[in-house]
Amino acid sequence: MTIKKIYLLTFLALLSSASYLVSEDEKKEEKKTEFDETIYNWSRTFAEVMQITNQKHYKPSNPQDCMVKSIDSFLTCLDPHSNFLPPKTYKNILETTSGEFFGIGIVIDNTRKPADKALIVVDTIPDGPADKAGIQPFDKIIEIENKSLEGMTTDEATAKLKGEKNTKVAVKVLREGQPDLLTFEITRDVIKEQNSLMFYLEDHDIAYLSLNMFTENSVKQMTQLLKKAQSKNYNGIILDLRNNSGGLLTAAIDIVSLFVPKNSVVVSTKDKFDNVTEEYRTNNEPVMTNSIPIFILVNNYTASAAEILAGCLKIHSDKLSQNSNNKKDLMTFLVGTRSFGKGSVQEVIPVSNNSAIKITTSLYFLPDDSTIQGTGIEPDFVIERKMPPTDQMLWFNKYYGRENALQNYIKPNGSDDKKENKTENKEKKKTWSERAQEVLQNDNQFRAAISLINLFNTAKIHCKANVSNRQKAVEFMHRNYITDQKLNMTEIKN
Repeated sequence: MTIKKIYLLTFLALLSSASYLVSEDEKKEEKKTEFDETIYNWSRTFAEVMQITNQKHYKPSNPQDCMVKSIDSFLTCLDPHSNFLPPKTYKNILETTSGEFFGIGIVIDNTRKPADKALIVVDTIPDGPADKAGIQPFDKIIEIENKSLEGMTTDEATAKLKGEKNTKVAVKVLREGQPDLLTFEITRDVIKEQNSLMFYLEDHDIAYLSLNMFTENSVKQMTQLLKKAQSKNYNGIILDLRNNSGGLLTAAIDIVSLFVPKNSVVVSTKDKFDNVTEEYRTNNEPVMTNSIPIFILVNNYTASAAEILAGCLKIHSDKLSQNSNNKKDLMTFLVGTRSFGKGSVQEVIPVSNNSAIKITTSLYFLPDDSTIQGTGIEPDFVIERKMPPTDQMLWFNKYYGRENALQNYIKPNGSDDKKENKTENKEKKKTWSERAQEVLQNDNQFRAAISLINLFNTAKIHCKANVSNRQKAVEFMHRNYITDQKLNMTEIKN
């Protein structure tokens, strides 16, 4: 190839690159111009409507409420996490982020829309006001202070639940299996950091930790558990992130720091032009120094920072276990159902009239440059949650489908004919820990995680090559443990 041809090709390549940059800049400018024109045109229309309303409407009452709803409608039309915060709501949010606030202590369904008639309780904060009053997970709050929730934004609804300490708030609840509405009068109190629950499963030598929200306290508890797990050389750790709606991103980053090398990427943010705006890395040396397998439970209410933690540990686990120079393996596995998929970043910006807007400014990206926005994290082992049988089903199973349910059935010699003592003892109110243990007894996802840990450790002893890295371990456990994923079947014909 001649020198002239090389120069020509180089020039064409540079020209092509320059034209690409120009076209990208032009696209950005076109989008900006289109937005400006649209807003200008429709702002005039909006102003005309306001003027005509003032002149012609018979009785224009509550114009401020109408303006608030119109601004909020514009923002919520952009995406479900952007909205307008009127003075009272904005004030409540400022109080919430200041460290402690007065409320009733519930975790709500993030997917709620203003048109929805209920606020679904996903969980209650241990020993919080709602928990003490008798509110239960999956209760549907349909009224707050005798006001229907239909047409009310989630921010407005949660603002109504908050107030001064020791004041009361009345809520009406629809509960499955109850024919009538239930009314609760709940006394607002300080909502402290959520308690995490830790249990030790002696029969299996496994530690269990449930984190309902990321706080500074969560990092301390996770650190303590890891140190104890390593000193005792547990068979495994179950980290329960189900129903964890997020919390402090810094806390999630600090928990990642416990497992991966210092200065590892946890998550980054990108703006609408795909430019990296922030990059978050671990800033401490890891506490985890041996290869205890970590099984993370996730579900469709695992959201935001909880998804970042689960996804980040999964990615780093793949990376570290495939690195031959690495002194230890990080064996992290996800069990349950696909997570919520909330990977967007919102910024609260103050505006006039003591109000603010909460607006989506960027998206989160995991260390492998993937985003969880709208897709969530797919678990390694899909296990659908099987709910415990209802009272009706328990009654049916007791009186039908059994030999001893038949009248005059034959009893073997020596069997006890004495009738069961039907005297009911009054049960004491159980603590949060006791109730959590009862729930876990019937939790098939939790039991699946235990079985997978036992399977992994059996393979580690008898066929180590099958679990020498994360990918091989996942494949091995899939071959030997039936999950809820679709089975491939072909008909055997004669």
